[in-house]
Amino acid sequence: MEVKRVSTAAAPLTTDVPARLDRLPWSRFHLLLVIALGITWVLDGLEVTIVGSIGPALQSHSTLGLTSTDLGGAASLYVLGAVIGALAWGWLTDRVGRRRVFYATLCTYLAGVLLSALSWNFASFGAFRLLTGFGIGGEYAAVNSAIDELIPAKYRGRIDLIVNGSFWIGAAFGAVASLLLLDPHWLAPDVGWRLGFGVGGTLGLGVLLLRRYVPESPRWLVTHCRAAEAERTVSAVEAEVTALTGRPLRPAGERLSVHPREVFGLGLILRAIVYQYRRRSVLAFTLMVAQAFLYNAVFFTYGLVLTHFYHVAQPRVGMYVLPFALANFCGPLLLGALFDTVGRRRMIAGTFGASAVLMLLTAALFAAGKLSVGAQTGAWIAIFFFASAAASSAYLTASEIFPLETRALSIACFYALGTAIGGIVSPLLFGWLIGLGSRVPLSYGYALAGALLVVAAVMEMKLGIDAEQKSLESIAEPLSIAR
Repeated sequence: MEVKRVSTAAAPLTTDVPARLDRLPWSRFHLLLVIALGITWVLDGLEVTIVGSIGPALQSHSTLGLTSTDLGGAASLYVLGAVIGALAWGWLTDRVGRRRVFYATLCTYLAGVLLSALSWNFASFGAFRLLTGFGIGGEYAAVNSAIDELIPAKYRGRIDLIVNGSFWIGAAFGAVASLLLLDPHWLAPDVGWRLGFGVGGTLGLGVLLLRRYVPESPRWLVTHCRAAEAERTVSAVEAEVTALTGRPLRPAGERLSVHPREVFGLGLILRAIVYQYRRRSVLAFTLMVAQAFLYNAVFFTYGLVLTHFYHVAQPRVGMYVLPFALANFCGPLLLGALFDTVGRRRMIAGTFGASAVLMLLTAALFAAGKLSVGAQTGAWIAIFFFASAAASSAYLTASEIFPLETRALSIACFYALGTAIGGIVSPLLFGWLIGLGSRVPLSYGYALAGALLVVAAVMEMKLGIDAEQKSLESIAEPLSIAR
């Protein structure tokens, strides 16, 4: 893929493309957009849940014979791949466009999933998990950028939360599938887990066809010397919406003047993130670290906790993952609209704070041995109803509070930093804590996750941006703005 290295700004251009996109009513175009881009999280949830559920099965000598530390290491390799992928693909997304990259990242992700089904030992399994993560890391940057730039401002918060939360629809399907895949009465132990990867990867091939309905972001096109293409894209969407509603669209609002460039230098982008918007950077970093540590600590080791401390049979792990997954999706689904009405700051701080209090209480009860397997599952359901909305809002925050020209790389940087600190460390840490065989050390890990959530809630109250129902350009001016 050739990238032209042009850095000089073109003549000023005045456009109403952002205002025209934001004033659109909800339409079939937006629904197809959400399905085509958001379904990746469904597939990822399916695949990651199967990985979490099959953890105990992979410890059997009839499969891969992995240890608890190996499983934690494989989870960390997946996260490491996602970190590297986010940075590499995020940089490309801002340079060559959202559409090209989200095709390439999906192909990479699917290759990793299908190869995981062919693993023969820890080294191969870890390598293929690394490749899978490399693809999904790029999806976070490219997909979240495209969604935020194409969804009208009125709906942006709730749609972003629901799309990121749709991971848990896949997780629910993965939980159900694991009941069959891990049942030795249905499939041999070394066949079921491989079939889980293979089916998920094969289904993902259909997503490539859906993505042909998603255009390049007109906002990106305008700032990258492709205003005519942006005009054609927006006009086509407007014509479709008008035909469906039978009513003319109201006039667009304000116009924006920019100096388009074919390429915005990395130095210009990083200066904006590190210096111009440093308080926002601190906020995005804090939110990402807290949610990444919590999720990678709990979810990647969920099956191990159930089998080691509650003696749940391996084939029945999915029965407990299913309600956990449903609660995670219901959080963004039921609370999402409040992020657009009550407001970002109150809802983000509130969801992080509520999940923190519940997490600390659960850690204390777990250490004291006061929780049955049913009570433990109920505690996770309550915690992650709020934590899922909080985690999705971290991605929303990183994607909407920085300038358009830095959006994908901003998402990538904060996802990578937060995940590297919270996501790589926590699976290894919790895998080791579980291996100790005692509740008390593990409860300290849970308490640490709760403390990070408290810090995130406080930082949101102090540094949060009231971005609800505002255009992206009013939240953060484009770097190419013409004054």
